Amino acid sequence: MTRQLVSFGSALGLLTLLSAGDARAVDLPVRKAGLWEMKVLHTGSPMPEMTMQHCTDETTDKDMSTAASPMAKEMCSKQDIQKTATGYVSDSVCGIAGMSITSHSEIIGDFNSAYTVKSTSHSAGGPAGTRDSTTSIEAKWLGACKADQKPGDIVMPGGLKMNVKDMEKLKAMMPKQIPQLPK
Repeated sequence: MTRQLVSFGSALGLLTLLSAGDARAVDLPVRKAGLWEMKVLHTGSPMPEMTMQHCTDETTDKDMSTAASPMAKEMCSKQDIQKTATGYVSDSVCGIAGMSITSHSEIIGDFNSAYTVKSTSHSAGGPAGTRDSTTSIEAKWLGACKADQKPGDIVMPGGLKMNVKDMEKLKAMMPKQIPQLPK
């Protein structure tokens, strides 16, 4: 259960990072409309590799900013994105389910065919205590969304399907604290 909650929180945090927001120095570009595959790899974490697909369009990517921005403001005391010569750099300090997470991310590539996000983070609190980890997201555009998908749909491992337009409902599902495991 804890692993699922952390996985859910990680996915939600990644979506927040990938959407543009008004609390940042610059906005990320809107991704090309269609189906994006995002492979998430974790180092220094018990989290397994996760591949998800996200159907998006210009309106949905912009709407993600509107939906994610208030949540990010509530969860993050710092969230800054800067443009660099090779892409973007993001620094944030956020609290999710009783954990404090400080992260630094580098985004390289374009938002039309493929991009990579490499993120290092330091988390404190939660069942694992203090932990440093590295996460890498390899995103690639696959083409048009599938016939049964609508913009905003995300298909998670195991076939769990959700829509980013339900972000407020997802936020309500996040626990305030992750239970501590017995020692």
